[in-house]
Amino acid sequence: MPFIAIGPYYQFAMVTITFPDRETEKRALAFLLGRFSGSVLRSGEHIVPEAALEALAEQNIPFSVIGRTTYEQQMAAIRGPAPTSV
Repeated sequence: MPFIAIGPYYQFAMVTITFPDRETEKRALAFLLGRFSGSVLRSGEHIVPEAALEALAEQNIPFSVIGRTTYEQQMAAIRGPAPTSV
């Protein structure tokens, strides 16, 4: 499983994916919970580890890969939107 070194810490490569409809998304989330870490963005995109892609495919859950998730995207998902300037 690929990983990215960030300072003294290691982080597995994450990807951003979407699902074709809400029912598929619910089924995928039910499967992924407890098996993989990840985040759901307000846009409906999901940030998951690369290993989750193979697991979803094995379960015949359709998804579309948007691309690799950058460190900044991962941090934005954790922190939320940037505050407005005053």
